[in-house]
Amino acid sequence: MAGRIRNEDIALVRERSPIDGVIGEYLQLRSAGGGNLKGLCPFHDEKSPSFNVTPARGLWYCFGCGVGGDVIKFVQEIDHLTFSEAVERLAAKAGIQLRYEEGGFTPRQDGGQRARLVEAHKAAAEYFAEQLAAPDGAIGRKFLSERGFELADAARFGVGFAPREWEGLVRHLRGRGFADRELIMGGLAKEGRRGPMDRFRGRLLWPVRDLGGDVIGFGARRLYDDDDGPKYLNTPETPLFHKSNVLYGADLAKKEIARSRQAVVVEGYTDVMACHLSGVPTAVATCGTSFGDEHIKILRRLLMDQDEFRGEVIFTFDGDSAGQKAALRAFADEQKFVTQTFVAVQPDGLDPCDLRIRHGEAAVRDLVASRTPLFEFAVRSTIEQHDLNTAEGRLAALDAAAPVVAKIKDRSLRHMYAVNLDRWLGIMDEQFVLRRVRELSAREQGQNGRRGQRPHPQSQQAQQAQQAQAPAPERPSYDPRDPEVRAERELLKFAVQRPGMLGPVFDGLPADVFLVPPHAAVRAVIAEAGGVQGAAGAAEWIGTLRETAANEQVRDLITQLGVEALLVAPEAEDRYAVALLARIQERQVIRQIADVKSKLGRLNPAEQAEEYGKLFGDLVALEQQRRMLREGGLGSQ
Repeated sequence: MAGRIRNEDIALVRERSPIDGVIGEYLQLRSAGGGNLKGLCPFHDEKSPSFNVTPARGLWYCFGCGVGGDVIKFVQEIDHLTFSEAVERLAAKAGIQLRYEEGGFTPRQDGGQRARLVEAHKAAAEYFAEQLAAPDGAIGRKFLSERGFELADAARFGVGFAPREWEGLVRHLRGRGFADRELIMGGLAKEGRRGPMDRFRGRLLWPVRDLGGDVIGFGARRLYDDDDGPKYLNTPETPLFHKSNVLYGADLAKKEIARSRQAVVVEGYTDVMACHLSGVPTAVATCGTSFGDEHIKILRRLLMDQDEFRGEVIFTFDGDSAGQKAALRAFADEQKFVTQTFVAVQPDGLDPCDLRIRHGEAAVRDLVASRTPLFEFAVRSTIEQHDLNTAEGRLAALDAAAPVVAKIKDRSLRHMYAVNLDRWLGIMDEQFVLRRVRELSAREQGQNGRRGQRPHPQSQQAQQAQQAQAPAPERPSYDPRDPEVRAERELLKFAVQRPGMLGPVFDGLPADVFLVPPHAAVRAVIAEAGGVQGAAGAAEWIGTLRETAANEQVRDLITQLGVEALLVAPEAEDRYAVALLARIQERQVIRQIADVKSKLGRLNPAEQAEEYGKLFGDLVALEQQRRMLREGGLGSQ
């Protein structure tokens, strides 16, 4: 077992792992000005982006949940890795061969549980892909060919084949150095009477990847008629694979989703392939589960789903009754998005894969383009279940559809759909329909209010879980709005982000010049690191400060100061830095003046004339220094 990773290699990993590129694999980032980027935090649910990234300094920080750090810390947090595992993962992606303190270039043999499972899945995916090209894989190739996919298409998506062997994969992975317990833990094998046996046998395999591109599980399609297993068999819940937290194809679609601000949700693996090959590269699918809250969070982060950047999510469903029910279930989740949501349903019931086979790739693109707003689809699907040729049928349709309209939270949109509902029903009494919708909306809000007063135990647990997931930052014991506190913070931001602008004046400030304890702690870290005069490049300097910090609280504050934007335009930074220094110095001088005045008040001018005269001279000099600082400080700005 190798020792600790060498410090110079860790520094190289940070240098060659651009933080915006690494984080950009998990969420959409947009410019926030001043070289900063902003996105929706992956560590807590939020409507407006508070997650900030500063590439020039290699830092990220969320002002919503108070979590931040460098690129290694992000990988640790997002993938639940140890520090060493995160370094090893980034090093592998950057092509860096790590060295360990006890010698050699060989990485640790245990590699960390997650890293080992990821390597096992990577090896399994390669094995399955090889088997698809083998003689036994003919049945898998035939399946793909019948659905319009060539071998090049299979290679693009990593599709493979699992032979009808009890231990084919197990033997292969044992030969690669993996233990039986690792194969069972990762869901690649299951316990049999004579030991581990392959979980997937005689099936076509789709590797499921996380947003970083690592294979974390598989979806397997039955091929043989005598296979009495389910049509689709997915990897079970494992330390890597949680089906409610993953979208098949998201690793391939994420960049195009961010660029076009569109995501297309389809139902199966072949539908994803068909969409991508037809020119709809934003398609994703769930993996053996219905579309839920965690999937919404993934798409919101990739879309940068918030008011300023409106996009669209398009659900495709089969045209049969089951597909319509699925679309109506999606309606319940619609308002968890800020972006617009649509439904694309093929009237003849064809899914994107079958549509591509029968009518070509253009038909798939047309299906997506012919999308209908989800609200409209939900309302129309409801009223179509009634006979609109009779007054009784129209009234029944109104009573069925009005609750759907009443659930629309946006008041203006609710009003518009109520007006449309009157037109679609042909009642021709707009006020009557509006009144009915308003009554049901008020009733719905009243029920929600009562539910809020006495929440169901399950919802209480959900709220507690959400609060635990996104803990609020600890409330400071000082008022951050206080002008003096703000001046201290701004000066420290310069010391962290622009140390060269402060020079020896900052380093010469007394240790007790900062009145807020956390600020004083950062000032002490800066002094221990050699002061701003000896600061290196921005990223290296902040890295030094973070490593010098005595505890996590001070380290987090340094991260905040490194990410938070300066409250001044770039062209005025020099003047602002000088003014801040003068402001803090003046405050120190005022304290000295108060101390001298206190001493003078205790002296008798006649009996202690010499001492009195000396202190009076000091007071005059301090008052003169104060005036000079006042002229250069923020008070004169």
